[in-house]
Amino acid sequence: MFRIGEAADLLGVSADTMRRWVDAGRLAAGRDEHGHRVIDGADLAGFARAQAADPAAGAELSSARNRLRGIVVDVRKDTVMAQVDIQAGPFRIVSLMSREAVDELDLRVGSVAVAVIKSTTVVVERSAPAAPARGRSGG
Repeated sequence: MFRIGEAADLLGVSADTMRRWVDAGRLAAGRDEHGHRVIDGADLAGFARAQAADPAAGAELSSARNRLRGIVVDVRKDTVMAQVDIQAGPFRIVSLMSREAVDELDLRVGSVAVAVIKSTTVVVERSAPAAPARGRSGG
């Protein structure tokens, strides 16, 4: 069972959107022992599959699976190329594209944009070492 906020995070939408879907009867929800609305995992999975299969659900047909909606926070243009920075939640996406494309899309600071990411490149980042595990004592 998933609470509304957890389900929203999994589907990449706001909790308000999840509540609207539940209120509209698009997705079944029950109540937990504390009175919070919860959604069964199997129901949520079926709903997610249906959303992904329905082109009218919000995304254009595309083979790309990673779509991050955000706000344009910076646009730098020269005569041929441009750099567009999008803040999508906690993620900063930087795109290099032609100036012509930026002008055609009318991208400017404050515009809402979707970064569609499809790549065979995997970026590996160095991570801080994990804290050593603590042993149990007694027993």
